[in-house]
Amino acid sequence: MPVNIGRRELIAALGSAAMAWPLARALQPAMPVVGFLNSTSPDGYEPMVAAFRQGLKETGYIESQNVAIEYRWAGGQYDRLHALAADLVHRQVTVIAANQISVEAAKAATTTIPIVFTTGVDPVKQGLVASLNRPGGNLTGVTTLNMELLSKRLELLRGLRPAATVIALLVNSTSPSAEALSRDAQAAARALGLQLHVLEARGERDFEPAFATLMERRASGLVITPDPLFVNRSEALAQLALRHFVPTVFNFRQFVAAGGLMSYGGSFTDVGRLAGVYTGRILKGEKPADLPVQQSAKVELIINLKTARALGLTFPLTLLGRADEVIE
Repeated sequence: MPVNIGRRELIAALGSAAMAWPLARALQPAMPVVGFLNSTSPDGYEPMVAAFRQGLKETGYIESQNVAIEYRWAGGQYDRLHALAADLVHRQVTVIAANQISVEAAKAATTTIPIVFTTGVDPVKQGLVASLNRPGGNLTGVTTLNMELLSKRLELLRGLRPAATVIALLVNSTSPSAEALSRDAQAAARALGLQLHVLEARGERDFEPAFATLMERRASGLVITPDPLFVNRSEALAQLALRHFVPTVFNFRQFVAAGGLMSYGGSFTDVGRLAGVYTGRILKGEKPADLPVQQSAKVELIINLKTARALGLTFPLTLLGRADEVIE
């Protein structure tokens, strides 16, 4: 039978529903917030950010739908990192995702908020975790093969200049790993029958003098070591190498995209995706102390053919065939 509802009852029912709606919304769980802390700038970093979002998506999180991301970029100004990290902690983000340089500031800012780092150095030696298998504390993350590939970068330059006898290596003399990198590179160069000159830089102002020394010593190529100083100045280094007609190999794609000759190193996108997956797993309730540090084993070779032509170089077809990406 139809039920007759009076006007007064209908108004009362609608009023109750209107009052219940804001209450229902208030009872919904708040959207988790990821703090994305990075020492560089968004320019040239978008592929890794997209990969990070992909990793989140693989664990069921989509930005602006069921997770928010607060981006904080230092733009190469490392002295800003502690303030940026403190701001994320003040905003009570659920997880902080930090790159190699910014993770130190994040670690100093909180001992309770989980931190997922990406780094190209040993996180145990860096003091981030107790061990790779059992990180302990509130940090875990992803490492990439970079330091281990120095000898391969020397081989790549030797393949382009078979008659080369002298190669240069650019290191950041303020880096704790500078001495070990130089020692390992010297051993690799001797094994290839090469003489290696180590050039030092503490900041961008040292780049020009380093290239002047490189020319004086008649080096046939330059290997740039994996250091945040050089990553943040990829474009400046690429242009200097082109101006001095020096074949140069770095470890990151940004260098090649900016006009550098080639890069050979761990995949930034794979590292970003894995970090996104770990971030998603922590959002679901897992603890960083229980998540072993992962190592991305994916390595990429990227070549800039336009730069090769400008330098008068021809890449062997076998090397081009091995490239993961060729920039025309």
